[in-house]
Amino acid sequence: MNENDNEQPLNLDIPDHLEYSEEHAWVDRSVDPAIVGITEYAADQLGELVFVDLPEPGSRVEAGDEIVELESSKAVQPLISPVAGTVKYVNRDVADDPSVINGDPYGEGWIVKIELDDDEPDLLSAEEYAKIVR
Repeated sequence: MNENDNEQPLNLDIPDHLEYSEEHAWVDRSVDPAIVGITEYAADQLGELVFVDLPEPGSRVEAGDEIVELESSKAVQPLISPVAGTVKYVNRDVADDPSVINGDPYGEGWIVKIELDDDEPDLLSAEEYAKIVR
């Protein structure tokens, strides 16, 4: 028997090309503006989303700000911005059908695109994030 026999195994997808925050947000800085969404772990914890309150494009955000409110049948949870910058785009498909996030958190379920400030955000690699959720 190993020590993890009592725990549910987590078969989460944690893409290596993204960066993560301890608040379960992901950031793709390979594109400009950077894309931000919630991780599969966060989506699983929340359950099926029923409402997403998106910020207005042009809104200024600082790392640590609550930028989006995610509402599921279980809870209302803020999305804490992992980066500082200006919201350039919001995913209107997510506003119309929040379940897109649950079905494809790293693809069509992105939430906002933010033009980043010049400072380097303090983000985790996929490997570092995996240690938090496992």
